[in-house]
Amino acid sequence: MHQKDLTKGSVFSTLFHFALPMILGNILQQGYNIADTWVVGHFLGPWALAAVGSAFTLMTFLTSILLGLCMGSGTVFSLCFGQEDHDRLKDSLCASLLLTAAVAALLTVLSLSGIGPIMTWMNIPPEIREIMGEYLTLIFWGIPAVALYNFFGSYLKALGNSVVPLLFLGLSTVLNIALDLWFVADLGMGTSGAAVATVIAQYVSGAGIGIYVFAKNRALRDALRIFRLRGSSLREIAGYSVLTCLQQSVMNLGILMIQGLINGFGTSVMAAFTAAVKIEAFIYMPAQEYANAFSTFIAQNMGAGQTVRIKRGIRYAVLTVFSYCAAASALLWFLARPLTLIFIDEEEAHIVAEGVKYLRTVGPFYWGIGCLFLLYGLYRALGKPSMSVVLTVISLGTRVVLAYTLSPLSGVGVDGIWWAIPIGWVLADSAGILYYALSFRKTL
Repeated sequence: MHQKDLTKGSVFSTLFHFALPMILGNILQQGYNIADTWVVGHFLGPWALAAVGSAFTLMTFLTSILLGLCMGSGTVFSLCFGQEDHDRLKDSLCASLLLTAAVAALLTVLSLSGIGPIMTWMNIPPEIREIMGEYLTLIFWGIPAVALYNFFGSYLKALGNSVVPLLFLGLSTVLNIALDLWFVADLGMGTSGAAVATVIAQYVSGAGIGIYVFAKNRALRDALRIFRLRGSSLREIAGYSVLTCLQQSVMNLGILMIQGLINGFGTSVMAAFTAAVKIEAFIYMPAQEYANAFSTFIAQNMGAGQTVRIKRGIRYAVLTVFSYCAAASALLWFLARPLTLIFIDEEEAHIVAEGVKYLRTVGPFYWGIGCLFLLYGLYRALGKPSMSVVLTVISLGTRVVLAYTLSPLSGVGVDGIWWAIPIGWVLADSAGILYYALSFRKTL
């Protein structure tokens, strides 16, 4: 099985070529999200779009818990690989697999049993509760598949293999779009068809990558055959994973709270926000994937004691992400309206206008979220995942407090929610950079 040692070779080239498949995979994933939104918006209308959009925010929150666990585990895997400590790597695999499986099972049970209270808490309008309830009942069955894909994908990326996760994600995305069109457009299955298509594609990618890794990677087979659980490995995995999980879940809980506030403004604003967020995710998520690759690079080099490469990696990553975000912001400013019209019919002028206003308010500040992604990845790799939690609390706490304070004011309304987002990013960036200057400037 292909592995890449990130502690050797040109820093810029190594980091770029490792990040590229992850970025392409993210583009594929966002491409699916856009296709799914387009199918629902055009074939089922604004109500269905609002329901699926709110459900997507909820599902993102739930799966972010699993993503955080796997990202934290991946950091430990990278450190072990950099140190060439194969026994510790096997023990870490067992501990991570047990923890991920337990959390996935718990999330599935709790989610399926709490659909009604969840929709009440999210302030879902009565006219879309039934549609959203049917969608959630099906989509929650995909949680174990998400756990499978992210566990094995994190393991492969920790070993420097970002190509295979891309291939399985690509397969899942193509299958998902095809099934969406078949189930929704041809068979008329409505939002339930969109949910079934997603779940089928998730299990194909999760099971497929699991079978591949098991067949190709002897270390994993040996680890699972012995399945040795050590207290030290469990503590280490938990130390990284639980804090990374907390950071991811706090971040998405804040977004979920914002979604609940937006839902109070009615179906039209919900639909506009759904379309705008899909566009936004496609635009800035490559920066997030680059930051995840950067984190793996830093972790492997930390394990190998390559301080000089770490310093150079930080400089190149900052230059790359800021350049990308500046270009993306400029592009989005001019394309906000035509991009919004991909999801919403031109006749729905008020919805289109609200989506454009959101993109032109938040878009110029994408450098803020790009910087925050890099800080998350850096502190995770440096063994300070707690700092990522602090930055998330600052970012999301500011956003939630400002959104709930400003939006009820006369003459402000939903604009207060939009402006709260970049303010939260900038405050968190300032705190993260200050902490780095005080704690690591001399050692790195």
